[in-house]
Order: sequence, then structure tokens, then C-alpha cells
Amino acid sequence: MDLIRKSKKFLFSSICLVALSASLVGCNNNAGNTAENTGDTAAPKAEVKYPSGNLDLVAPAGAGGGWDTTIRMVAKTLNDTGIVTAPMPVRNAPGAGGAVHLATLQEANKKADPNTITVYSPPILFFNLNGSSEFGYRNTKPLARLIADYGAFVVRADSPYKNVGDLMEALKKDPKAVKIGGTSAVGSMDHVQFLIIAKAAGVENIDKIDYVPFDDDGLAQLLGGHIDLFSTGLSDVKGLVESGDVRVLAQTADRRIGEGKMGEIPTAMESGIDATFINWRGLFGTPEMPDYAVQYWRDALKKLQDTPEWKQVCAEKGWDMIYLDAPEFEQFLEKTEAEYIEVMTQIGMLKK
Repeated sequence: MDLIRKSKKFLFSSICLVALSASLVGCNNNAGNTAENTGDTAAPKAEVKYPSGNLDLVAPAGAGGGWDTTIRMVAKTLNDTGIVTAPMPVRNAPGAGGAVHLATLQEANKKADPNTITVYSPPILFFNLNGSSEFGYRNTKPLARLIADYGAFVVRADSPYKNVGDLMEALKKDPKAVKIGGTSAVGSMDHVQFLIIAKAAGVENIDKIDYVPFDDDGLAQLLGGHIDLFSTGLSDVKGLVESGDVRVLAQTADRRIGEGKMGEIPTAMESGIDATFINWRGLFGTPEMPDYAVQYWRDALKKLQDTPEWKQVCAEKGWDMIYLDAPEFEQFLEKTEAEYIEVMTQIGMLKK
């Protein structure tokens, strides 16, 4: 009997020991799973410090133009107001009307760069539609539309054309009666903004209108008598308008823009032409910019709009404040592209 009792006692102890071991193994396995799960889902992700170091702000054209001025003033005002405290050096990356820089953003080491911010305007639509580049706004991350300049149709002070109506009547009789010049390529902004207004004015055969592109001396060509009309940006002729050397027949806004002599420039709509053209400018990130950087810039640029410093800059430059946040900006780009396609199809410049 004692032997039986001892055997039963030994068997019970063995069973308990096995059970305890299994329990410990299970606990260890569960502890391992918990740590793994904690690392994947439960533990908070490390917060990304952004920006850290210098940002890279790019004007994809030469110094002194609209893109260059816009992004430099954005950088300065963001720093002055303390909205962005990181260094924001601006560099120029000219080439093919902005298409060269856009192509570099498609490179593997640039696609998701959080620090590169670029300014663009209608040419980012035009150079894709006219076949100059395989890339367009969809190969970027639109962040915000900021400001607008508007088209201006400029003649010499002694021009026989006293208003835009006179000019359009001449073109209706003969689309080659007036030689137009601009500093953008054929099928790009200065060209198309004029054609949009001419088409709305009832000019037929707008594809027959003579347009001559110049590098950067369009006003000199106008004053020298080599062209009859210079299609350009309204803010680009402010000095000459105030000096009286040229006369602006019309601007392409829906209302008069500016003060003093600039505020006296009539709109095309005032002459019965139901059309406008907005030379908008906005900021874009890289195609695969991380969400944290996108949100940072959306917040910063929204704050910028409400600062007195930015309002003063826009007033001094003659810019219209037409801010759109990223989602609305993308909708605007899509709608505007469709409008450009219609005109470019008519003049045989659509290559997309």
C-alpha cells in the first residue's frame, strides 16, 4: 500500500510539473506575441521631426521672373512671420519653361523628397498638353494655389488700337492683321491667353493669328516696332504703364486690379468679351511627398494667407490673393486643363 501511495504521489507531482512547464511556455509565447504586436500596432510611432535642416525651394526658371519672385516672397514672408523657421534657400533651375526641373522630380532619389518645394503656374499644364514634356501636374503633389497675376495686352502709346474692341475687329477682318508677341513658347501661356480672349470675342481662324515668341525682350520688340501687341502678365508692365511708355488695351481679370494707373486698365469683359484668363501661381511638392510634409505645408500656406505681411506683399506686387487648399487646387487644375484642351485643339497644338 505504501508503494502504491508513493507511486500515485509521484505521478501527481509529475503531472503538475508538466502542466506548470506548459503554462510557462505559453506565457513566454504570449509575451513574445505581445511585444511583436506592440511594435506593429499598439506602440505609438516615432514622431517625425519636420522640417529638420534646410528646405529646398525651387523656381524652375531664371532669376527675376514671376516664378522666382513668387517663391522668394513666400519664403521671406514665412520666415518673417515665424510660420516656418527652417532655412529656406531659393535656387533657380531653368530649362524648357519649367519642364526640365519637373523631369528631375521623377528620379528615384527625388520622388519622395519631403524638402523640395516648387512654384508653378499654367505652363505646367501647357508643356504637357503641347507635347514639350511627358510630365504634368499629376507628376507632382499640389499643395496650394496662392496668387494670381492676369494677362495684359500691351501696345505702344502711339498705337492705332485704342481699345481691345478695335484690335479684335481688325483680327476679325484679317487674322494676320496684328502681329502678337510674348515670352512664352507657341502653345504656351502668353500665346494661349490671347487666343482665349480672341476666341471669346468672335475672332475666327485663331490658328492663323501670328504669334512670335521671344526669350525675354518682348517689351523691347514692342517698343522697337517689331510687333504690334505684347501679350504678357499685368504685373510685368507696371513700371511702363506708370511711365506712360505703353498702353494696356485690356487685362484678363474679372474686375479691375491694382491702384492708380494700373487700376484704370479695363478688363476684356468691359468690352463685351465674356472670358477671363488667370495666371495663377501655386506651390507643389514631389510626386510621392510624405503625408507629414504635405500636411505641414498645407497648414503653413493656409496660415500665410491671414498675415498682414503677406497681404502687403500681394498689394505691392499687384497680385490677387486666390488661395485654394490642396484638394480644391487639384479640382481647379483638372477643370482648367479641360479648358486649355479645347483651345489647343482648335489651334492644332494639342499633343497629349
